[in-house]
Amino acid sequence: MTDNMPDLVFADCNGNIMEFPGLAMVGRSGDYFLPMTARETMALPEGSQLYVLPGRQPVGMDRETGEVVTLTENPYDGSSAVYAVAVFLPAAHTQTYLAAWKKNECAPELPLFAYTSVGWKEGFVTTAMRTDASNRQDPDMFHMDLVREGIRKWKSDLGSNRLVEHLSHCALTYGCPAALNLFQGREEGPLPTSPSCNASCVGCISKQPCDRPPSPQNRITFVPSPEEIAEVALRHIVSVENPVVSFGQGCEGEPLMVSDVIRDAISLIRKKTTEGTINLNTNASLPSKVAELADAGLDSMRISMNSPRKKTYDAYFRPSYGFDALMKSALEMKSRGRFVSLNLFVFPGVTDAPKEAEALHGFIEEAGVDMVQWRNLNLDPDVYLDMIGQQLPSGIGIRRLIEGVSVRRGYFNPYLGRK
Repeated sequence: MTDNMPDLVFADCNGNIMEFPGLAMVGRSGDYFLPMTARETMALPEGSQLYVLPGRQPVGMDRETGEVVTLTENPYDGSSAVYAVAVFLPAAHTQTYLAAWKKNECAPELPLFAYTSVGWKEGFVTTAMRTDASNRQDPDMFHMDLVREGIRKWKSDLGSNRLVEHLSHCALTYGCPAALNLFQGREEGPLPTSPSCNASCVGCISKQPCDRPPSPQNRITFVPSPEEIAEVALRHIVSVENPVVSFGQGCEGEPLMVSDVIRDAISLIRKKTTEGTINLNTNASLPSKVAELADAGLDSMRISMNSPRKKTYDAYFRPSYGFDALMKSALEMKSRGRFVSLNLFVFPGVTDAPKEAEALHGFIEEAGVDMVQWRNLNLDPDVYLDMIGQQLPSGIGIRRLIEGVSVRRGYFNPYLGRK
């Protein structure tokens, strides 16, 4: 059996990453360490990033005894320190197991990324599955010469539009895939709007307190006018095949906090064209505002959640609103015949815990959810488990959970077709 198991991967004290056939690859689900067979893995996708994890030693399985052990020193020189390695997956890939490690007492909190297990079997392998066939954000689809030329043209034509300037910064400084696509004239265009939020997510990627790992991008500092938003949206819609434009981006707070601006922008867009899918990425905290946006012409809504259970949800989102708002917002959209998806933050061992899985099926059925987007939770796994403060039994498996959900599977907001 162990012959079919990938080798453990570790990093030496100089950051060199190598495999060790003496130990087999182990993955993590919650607090459980599980040996990985080749069947559980896939070749490392293009665009993956390997991370060396400070203060953490790799965990593998002894091929002779079957015991899960910690690698404490370099097996090739017998003395120097070793470090665990994880992979950050590219878009459209969902992790099925976390990287396995033993944490030292002085280990720092990890930055806001997802840490997926990695091994070696005739090349690097990882525990993940592709959950969206779209190449919308595949690394080979981004061409910086086209992006820079696109930015030049947008600024030439819409030079006074503050949103264009903001998105140019997102594309060139942060490499934001949505902004890169906008200026290349393809796929989904971003429409960030809100500097404020009514939740305090532990893993917020645009605003963190000074004592936490820094956010990977800065939040927008102004509210664009409806006219600025409509200018950007219309230019994208009329020039792109299967166009989608989305409020609610990684570089902003909660868009419903400025719903009046968004409502007016949608009205301006729909006065000019019925084409394109207008989408809202949101925490769905204000059902009455969602209803207003749907009446103005909003086509789809994606609700972000780490869990369909209030206890787990509140521990991460730390909201100022009630959990029942999510269901009410979904029903406001569905009563108007609109599309609703879930932006589900996947964490192996929590998302697939039996009571979490049961609650997910129940939420999907009651809300009439059309699609689940299986996104990875970007947070230090130990911080997340401590934060939710629950003893969860072994999960049913992320792959099994995904394959058992009957609604549309994906990773990106879909184009919904011509009106």
